[in-house]
Amino acid sequence: MHELGIVFHIIDSLEKIAVENKLSEVASVTLEIGEVSGVVDSYLKDCWKWAVNKHEFIKGAELITEEIPAVSFCEDCQKSYGTVEYGRTCPYCSGEKTYLLTGNEFNIKEIEAC
Repeated sequence: MHELGIVFHIIDSLEKIAVENKLSEVASVTLEIGEVSGVVDSYLKDCWKWAVNKHEFIKGAELITEEIPAVSFCEDCQKSYGTVEYGRTCPYCSGEKTYLLTGNEFNIKEIEAC
């Protein structure tokens, strides 16, 4: 389960952001998670619930997640399509020269301070 490591990374980032912006408390954190990033939302939230109580400035902070759809691009026909639905083969031209445009990201989108 790499979700716990991700939570620790988020907390480290939040600590730096809190110091830079003179924040004493965080009410919520919104993350953008790619549909094919390999992050399991329920595991991430369980790890978050455990970890937030160990850090005073984020104690009780809510974790909000937003999914970024996985979209691939076909170099043959220059069209994009839903990766999860069609995989690596383009549904328009059956081309296999495709690559992922979005859906593998993991970003802190927003931090709400108290």
